[in-house]
Amino acid sequence: MPADVKALLLENQVMDAYRKRPHYQRNDYLGWIAQAKRPTTRTRRIAQMIDELRQGGVYMKMRHRPSARDAGPAVVD
Repeated sequence: MPADVKALLLENQVMDAYRKRPHYQRNDYLGWIAQAKRPTTRTRRIAQMIDELRQGGVYMKMRHRPSARDAGPAVVD
């Protein structure tokens, strides 16, 4: 995991939520972030990952029941 991503997960207090995600999701997030060609795209992708981890029930803008924190429906933009 890149040091800046790790620092942001810790700073935003979502590292536990990240670690609870299935291995494939963790890999997908990191690979998706690493593929960004522009720094602004990378920053936006990290922000999306953090937001989804905070919210729970969402993975790559799709509903993901196993990662939901409560029984309520996930809100996906």
